[in-house]
Amino acid sequence: MTVASVEGSAPREAGATMLVTQDDQRDTIGGGHLELRACEIARAMLAFPEARRLERFALGPSLGQCCGGVVQLVFETVDAAHRVSRDTHRTSWRVVSLDTDAPPLLITDEAALAFDPALPTRIVIDAAGRRWLVDRRAAWQAHLLLFGAGHVGAAIVRALADLPCHVTWIDERADAFPTTVPANVTIEITDAPEDIVGQATAGSSFLVMTHSHAIDQQLCAAILERNDAGWFGLIGSDTKRRQFEHRLLARGIPAERLAGMTCPVGIAGISGKAPAVIAAAVAAQLLQVWESV
Repeated sequence: MTVASVEGSAPREAGATMLVTQDDQRDTIGGGHLELRACEIARAMLAFPEARRLERFALGPSLGQCCGGVVQLVFETVDAAHRVSRDTHRTSWRVVSLDTDAPPLLITDEAALAFDPALPTRIVIDAAGRRWLVDRRAAWQAHLLLFGAGHVGAAIVRALADLPCHVTWIDERADAFPTTVPANVTIEITDAPEDIVGQATAGSSFLVMTHSHAIDQQLCAAILERNDAGWFGLIGSDTKRRQFEHRLLARGIPAERLAGMTCPVGIAGISGKAPAVIAAAVAAQLLQVWESV
């Protein structure tokens, strides 16, 4: 199910999706009676095959909701013949006919589009009166380079697992990594982590929390020398920050660049030090940073 359009207030935005099977479901289109009714329709389509369906829902008393908006949902039966795979590093547009059973198209070249590529997911009607779902899937712009595979690093990876970001997880100790990692995580095992700093694209986010303060300091210097980080965080206390600032100033790092280093990390007001608590605070902080870009 795809939220194809939204008028007024609604629990989810256009482009939100949800997968429903006979005995399971993933993600959400907003919960409540809207989602309950939508799941009933989806499961009915599985029982009595129907390729696609467009439904309009007014979020009022009939659904027991008070949002007051209007939502259009596109229902699609997905099988191997109708599945498309997308590269999360590139913005793409999934174009689905709502009047035929034609397989969806996946367009990755803006030049091939007959519409404004910046517009969100929506329904369009062509000159022949045919209806199409144009489902814009934005590339994941957020890239975090996470240095350190300790308990807190592992907790942060878990906290970011379902968020629209790519994580490069770096440590010199191969045995520090778990046997499996989320799909949005790439492991880098290296004893020269500063080289990875130099290879990162401009605007990347950096989070340093290795097992060694000496390595932390080397990484801090390498990151601050770039002067193009989207965000840079160092785990530690105010005391650690003061010590590192003193040492990095002595290495020639300008004070104005040091001011861009976030330490301690995590949103304000959370004092817990358990790995999962720190991870939640850091994940929230990263979302604030990434959504402001």
